[in-house]
Amino acid sequence: MAKKGSSGRWVDEHRRDEYVVRAQREGYRSRAVYKLLELLDAGEILRPGQRVLDLGAAPGGWSEVARRVVGDAGAVVAVDLLEMEPIEGVTFIQADFREDEALARIKAALSGQAHLVMSDMAPNISGIRSVDQARSMLLAELALDCAAQVLVPGGHFITKLFHGEGFDFYVKTARTMFHNVKVKKPRASRPRSRETYMVARGYEV
Repeated sequence: MAKKGSSGRWVDEHRRDEYVVRAQREGYRSRAVYKLLELLDAGEILRPGQRVLDLGAAPGGWSEVARRVVGDAGAVVAVDLLEMEPIEGVTFIQADFREDEALARIKAALSGQAHLVMSDMAPNISGIRSVDQARSMLLAELALDCAAQVLVPGGHFITKLFHGEGFDFYVKTARTMFHNVKVKKPRASRPRSRETYMVARGYEV
């Protein structure tokens, strides 16, 4: 009998993954929602009525969580270069958030500013670690720059990071911009992954 390739093993692991099963049972689009739910820290970061910007939102799991928390009195704006299936109550903008026109549309949809900016963006993986690290840090830097342009004073920022070159400097920079910065690895993040998340609270303009 032929051995399974790495893709076959990944499919098997994915199907058995407790968070995949849980997401299917609870009606979420992806297992990534459980990372965000842990990072939100039981209501300390996101509350009903707030405005949220979700960068690199597709397929929309984080936007689903945010929408459920902020309710009808709040607003969730999801942005991605890729298409995303609609989510009731979420404004989706298919655009490059780095462009001035896209940023203007984002600000208009947020009525000016956001209480939380979040990014679960990751680059297309090349398999060359130094290249992938540089790409991931660039995405994180762009997300931080966007957050600085739209956050209300005291607002919060969550972003995915990968340990490697540029990581320590990035966190150090964020600590000059926010009152409290912590790096966390949620339980739903696969143990072998280098991914982690920075949770920055209290934007200081």
